[in-house]
Amino acid sequence: MLRAAADAANESNPAMKVVAVTVLTSMNQEDLNEIIHGNLQEQVVHLAGVALNAGCHGAVSSAREAKTLRARLGNDFLVVTPGVRPAGAAHGDQARVVTPAEAIAAGATHIVVGRPITGAADPAQEAERIIQEIEHAARTVAG
Repeated sequence: MLRAAADAANESNPAMKVVAVTVLTSMNQEDLNEIIHGNLQEQVVHLAGVALNAGCHGAVSSAREAKTLRARLGNDFLVVTPGVRPAGAAHGDQARVVTPAEAIAAGATHIVVGRPITGAADPAQEAERIIQEIEHAARTVAG
């Protein structure tokens, strides 16, 4: 299925990037144990490796696994990180939450910040605040 998606995307638009979902950020180790037995981080890395071997450009995973993905799959592999919450924001249904700065520092190439923005009294102001946090984190990472 992943190979077919990657091939179809490449044929349709070579610039299109296909990413595969690993372990949902709403899941923790106990949740994963209900499905399979194994270490959550190793499962994320395994699934991301399957995606890479199938021709995908990256994977969706928590930033908690991003450093390991970088080390094992290289810097060209996209890491899309959902479950990102500004410091002090409610986690909601997310189990493996990081801040925007933590996601950038961990090596995420893309972050997903949904409810903290859509649920804010002033979504534009909240988005701007998060962008400033990301820019600060990027400057810190760049040295």
